Parts: sequence; C-alpha cells; structure tokens
Amino acid sequence: MTERSYPSGLNVAPDVNCPVLASAKRSIFSLVLEELTAHIVADGQPAYRGKQVADWLYKKRVSSYDEMTDLPQALRTQLAAEFEFPKAEVVRVLGSKDTTQKFLFRLHDANFIESVLIPASPALYGERSDRRTICVSSQVGCAYGCKFCASGLDGWTRNLDAGEIVQQLIAVESASGEKIDNVVFMGMGEPLANLQNLKRAIAIINAPWGLGIGARHITVSTSGLAPQIRELAEEPTQFRLALSLHGATDEVRSQIMPVNRKFPLKMLLEACDYYVAKKRRIMFEYILIGGVNDSDEQAHALSKIAKRLSAKINLIPYNTVEGLDWSRPSRARQERFHSIVREHGVVATLRREKGHDIAAACGQLRLQTKRTERQADATPAGLNA
Repeated sequence: MTERSYPSGLNVAPDVNCPVLASAKRSIFSLVLEELTAHIVADGQPAYRGKQVADWLYKKRVSSYDEMTDLPQALRTQLAAEFEFPKAEVVRVLGSKDTTQKFLFRLHDANFIESVLIPASPALYGERSDRRTICVSSQVGCAYGCKFCASGLDGWTRNLDAGEIVQQLIAVESASGEKIDNVVFMGMGEPLANLQNLKRAIAIINAPWGLGIGARHITVSTSGLAPQIRELAEEPTQFRLALSLHGATDEVRSQIMPVNRKFPLKMLLEACDYYVAKKRRIMFEYILIGGVNDSDEQAHALSKIAKRLSAKINLIPYNTVEGLDWSRPSRARQERFHSIVREHGVVATLRREKGHDIAAACGQLRLQTKRTERQADATPAGLNA
C-alpha cells in the first residue's frame, strides 16, 4: 500500500477500506482533509466544501450531516450515502470532575473501550501544569499479554479505526465540559500494533483543521515493538514516545512482558538508539511491582539504560487488578527505588496516581462490565424477579 504525506506531516496510507466497521461504509472521522476534499470534488462540489465539512466535525462538533446547514442538501445526502457518521456511546463514567474520570464506550459492534481524563499533566516529564490529559485506547483488548495488565486478560479483539480513536477525545470533551490539552496513547491496546490507524488518528488530532492539539502534546506508548520504533523515527511530526519498560534486565522483563522474548532488550535498545539519533526523545514508563521489578539491582540497571538514551523516567506504583496477584511496593520501597535512580543523575518522577479507586488501570472497567454482562446473560429468566 502506497503511503502519502498529508498536510499534517505524518505519512499515512490511503484509507482504501476500513474492515472494522459493520457496514461497508467508512467513518467520516477516519478521513484526513485531503481525502475528504478529494471525495467532495469527485462528487462535483468545489474543493472548499472539504474544509467546511471538517469545521462542522471538529470545530462545531455536530452530531449528524443534517446539522451541516451551510452545505447543499445534495452534498449532505451524498456524504451520508458514502460515509458513516458513527457516535461514540458513553455508557459509564466513574470519578468526579476534580479528579480522574474514566469513560467506558460501547462501539457499534458492542465491544467496549475505555478513556481516562486526568486533571493536570500525568508527570510524564516532570512538568507541573493545569492541563487536562486524555488517555485513549488504540485497540479492543490487547494481544501482548503483559502479566500485570487488565487489557489483555480477555485477549485481543480488533484494532480501532482512526475515527474511533479521534471520537474518544470528542466524546470526553462533550461529556466532561473540559478542553483537552494533552493526548497519551496509553489506554487499551498496543498502539504500534495498529500503526496506520494510529498515524491517521494523530494526523487528525494534530491538524489545524482537526482538533488542533500540538504534536509535542501527544505521547505514544509502546511495550517495545522494535521495528515500529524505527519506523516512527522517520516520521517528521515530533510527537513524544514513551517506552513501557517495566524491567531493566531480560530475565525480569520476560517474566512479566512476553513481548520481550520477541524483541529482547538488546534489539529494543538498538531501535531506541536509532530513534534518539534522529534527534527524538524517549521517556520510560516503569510500573513498580512489589517483589518483581522493584529491587535495588533493577533500579541501578534502569538508570544505566536511561543514561544511555538520555531518557527521563516515570515511575508508576502498580494499580491492583482484580484476579491478578501482583501488588504495589510499600511507600518506603517506592521512595528507595526513586532515590537510587536520581542518585545516578537521571531525571525521574514518582507518580501519585489519580485513579486508584476507580478501576483506572488499563482495561479494568471494560473487564468488569463484560463480566457483569456475562453473568446477567447466564442468569435464568425470572430468577431475580
């Protein structure tokens, strides 16, 4: 499939078809402006109508083609015939406006995904701010099976299309009344395993005609897909990359992250070297799991890797997941680990998580909801009458 560079700067492959939709039609929210304009011109309309449609979608936030009142009726009818106008259905919200809020979405095919709205920055680089950050999902479930994570407990179902990613932002802003300043791809799924839809979504999120969020306010997380990290190094758009390391030696990392068996640390760090050589910046995420990866030895090894890549580290105490036996270290152990890393001269933050009491770890709310629905389906009719 040929790639083309669109005005956003990202190299995105033409969206020839989108197999995740139940119907044959694509989502209007999955198109970049050049594609949208090309379709409109092909229908006999002037090119400027493309920008008008984008304004209705991303600036005025309408909920149907009928609301695009300055477009000719013929164009609205044609758009409706060619493209779906899906709605992101928020079915549950946990938390409160002054703390972390978790949003559960039901998709058109009855699958669930999650987004989390976080007040202030999530200490990714140590900045303090009053910004609002959204953590979005890129897949339904996850195939990479990190042993401590809820996202993969029910396996991988499918990739999200670009529109389903973008609509998480639109729906959360609408439901919360908050303006989102930062986007982190740290929700359900492995973003780099859905690379084309990821790049397309970032193009829409970043573009002035789209959501207009600056590239440096967009962070993509990965469990360590080395070939895709090298591919991202070639992208002109300067969004941030976060590596979910969670183990500073192959022995520890392979114990909790099966992806390390395919891309061990030597291969992964060589890809990171290549990324950094392109004048890119990498941040490490490191979830502290009691008795697993929180030893002094791991702290020293992690510091060595961080210094090699001039990387900052975000230390995250483990969020307990129902059904898993892992636990967070004691507060003293967390502080000890943090202290060792800082003694090496590495910039590191110890996150005070904001969602510990609302099932805020990736995939927890989705998993709980699916289990509840299964139990309800298994209950004989009239049993609770």
